[in-house]
Amino acid sequence: MNIEGRRNFLKKVAVGSAGLLATQSIEGLNTVSAASISKKSEVRKTNSDLTNKMFETPGILKGMPIKATFLDEISWDIPHQNWGVKEWDRDFMAMKNMGINTVVMIRAGLGSWIASPFECILKTEDVFYPPVDLVEMFLTLADKHELAFYFGMYDSGKYWIEGSFQKEIDLNMRLIDEVWNKYGHHSSFQGWYLSQEISRRTKNMSKIYAEVGKHAKAISNNLPTMVSPYIHGVKTDQVMSGDNALSVKEHEEEWDEILYSVKGAVDILAFQDGQVNYNELFSYLQVNKKLADRYGMKCWTNIESFDRDMPIRFLPIKWEKLLLKLEAARKAGMENAITFEFSHFMSPNSAYSQAEYLYNRYKEHFKMK
Repeated sequence: MNIEGRRNFLKKVAVGSAGLLATQSIEGLNTVSAASISKKSEVRKTNSDLTNKMFETPGILKGMPIKATFLDEISWDIPHQNWGVKEWDRDFMAMKNMGINTVVMIRAGLGSWIASPFECILKTEDVFYPPVDLVEMFLTLADKHELAFYFGMYDSGKYWIEGSFQKEIDLNMRLIDEVWNKYGHHSSFQGWYLSQEISRRTKNMSKIYAEVGKHAKAISNNLPTMVSPYIHGVKTDQVMSGDNALSVKEHEEEWDEILYSVKGAVDILAFQDGQVNYNELFSYLQVNKKLADRYGMKCWTNIESFDRDMPIRFLPIKWEKLLLKLEAARKAGMENAITFEFSHFMSPNSAYSQAEYLYNRYKEHFKMK
């Protein structure tokens, strides 16, 4: 074979070998790809079979369900979500799906901001005219979703702080008259919330509870009134700034005095649960129940669904912590649980993504679809 022939022969051999190798490589890739797809399918199938129930510990706490929530749209310390009626409609539906049957508007106004164009406040206070009638919106949605609605009072942010309790009282009495006349026809209007939150350092404010509560009941054919004070515990701002926390015994003694002064004006006592340590909460709740029974009040607990232990104020609470508090409330015999508050910290519609997961964990635990 001459040189030229030998070159042509070698080229053919090289091309043939390359083609064979390419074919084998493609077949190999196809085999690997098929194996990979099969393995991924198995993983997906395995993952789809996993449930949180499979990993629950045998001693998981039971807890009691939450049946009520505050609506905090005239807010003191959490961001507004800028929802309109469609967003609120979705959220009321989510509340209902979680077993909530009562919504409590936490306040009609705070300082310069008001929830609706209340004439009695616009005439006498330095407030901004609101763009939306939130009271009418909330009542309309409560009617639609068959939820009970409690109306919260106006907090001037000044009169009661200055010790001018009668000004705060007179303003809210006028507000009650106007609100009942304008909104009382709604079937969902089922009660009143006395918004001013007190503890031992502001117990003189119990005069507001007494007079405003009695007036609200008198004008509305004895609809129930609710308060949600706080325990002067180790997590209050005052104690963290150097004040002394109340022991369980001191808490009982001071609140025995306060509740005696509001007999006949308050029907539901719902202490906030976040200002004490988790390991002492049950003892305080027991005292709260004892005091409520003594003065003929229903005893609820205000389960805070935000996390006070975080350096950032405020984020949704860890599910484990919420369940611990729900269990303490159940063991202490609380008659109901209200949360502060669903729309920010437990809702699947919240601006906080963690809230949706808390909603999911809660519904899984209580076997809700």
